[in-house]
Amino acid sequence: MSKSAIVIGAGIVGLATARALAVRGYRVTVFERSEKAVGASVRNFGMVWPIGQPVGPLYDRALKSKSIWKESLGEAGLWHEEVGSLHVLYEKDEVEFAEELVDQRQDSNIRLLTREETLAKSPAVNSENLKGALWSATEMIVDPREAIAGLPAYLNRRFGVQFVWKTMIHRIDHPNVYSGSQSWSADEIYVCSGADFETLYPEEFAIAPLTKCKLQMMRLESQPDQWRIGPALCGSLSFIHYDSFKAPSRQAALKKRFEEEYGEYIRWGIHVMASQNGSGEITIGDSHEYGHTFDPFDKSYINELIIRYLQRFANFKSMRLIQSWHGIYAKTTSGQTEIVLRPEDGVTIINGLGGAGMTLSFGLCDEIISSQM
Repeated sequence: MSKSAIVIGAGIVGLATARALAVRGYRVTVFERSEKAVGASVRNFGMVWPIGQPVGPLYDRALKSKSIWKESLGEAGLWHEEVGSLHVLYEKDEVEFAEELVDQRQDSNIRLLTREETLAKSPAVNSENLKGALWSATEMIVDPREAIAGLPAYLNRRFGVQFVWKTMIHRIDHPNVYSGSQSWSADEIYVCSGADFETLYPEEFAIAPLTKCKLQMMRLESQPDQWRIGPALCGSLSFIHYDSFKAPSRQAALKKRFEEEYGEYIRWGIHVMASQNGSGEITIGDSHEYGHTFDPFDKSYINELIIRYLQRFANFKSMRLIQSWHGIYAKTTSGQTEIVLRPEDGVTIINGLGGAGMTLSFGLCDEIISSQM
């Protein structure tokens, strides 16, 4: 008889865990407190982003995640597009930084483009004072709202994963989980609760090296005449945001200039990116505020800064704003890429992926489940 597993949380980490268990023959039930996932997993760019990971195990994990995304979305009939990415360059020190990065990574998937090659990749790039771009071929865009909403039906149809919605699990005493007077049991229990540190195992979360991050984002209307931006677009502020860009010797000087010229951007953790979904809408952002409790009200000032920097490197057919929001995710404070805890026998907590959940979850959870077999 096959083993059983309960997964708590139907965000990307919960879905990735459910899939990793199901492909290994587990009978899986996923519990989600809401009618559908509404947390950070649906409040992001939808970027599967290997370029944001340093070469080595994390980059390999990102590529593994991408392959699982492609397989799952393809079988589910959900939109996705392998568009690659452009970090657009306008200053000499940005070009020198990108040159050093290409030399250091020795990765055939990335290269430096000329001005003309950059404009050929994307009609959305601002040509004024453009010097070129860092091109990476590995990035893929999904629609996070469509994908996270559609994958449960696929996992149920393909692997028999059961989903129990509108049911908050408030207590675990392995092998049992409880919601009010109801209870369920399983051989293994996985807690994938994202930014909720308070409901299950609060003592474990209190001593774990974790914090929370609030980010502000926006969405522009579908572009006229089915106009496409091509690759995901990034400004050079991203060079001081991602761990994959930390090693080059020129980063310190680049960061010093950014701090002098873009002090307010650094203060709010802003680096600006844009991705386009299947219906032509463009998601833009974002900012990063850290702590455990946040002002529930978004700052129009931050959104204005994002749009101002975006217009430095991108020109869209329409800039009409249709939505703005914020998301909150869990992030480690120790430099670890994730937190995996075993608070009691038979219970595993998977958390702390930060802003890399869409990029790393499928690969990470596959590794965790494989190691426990």
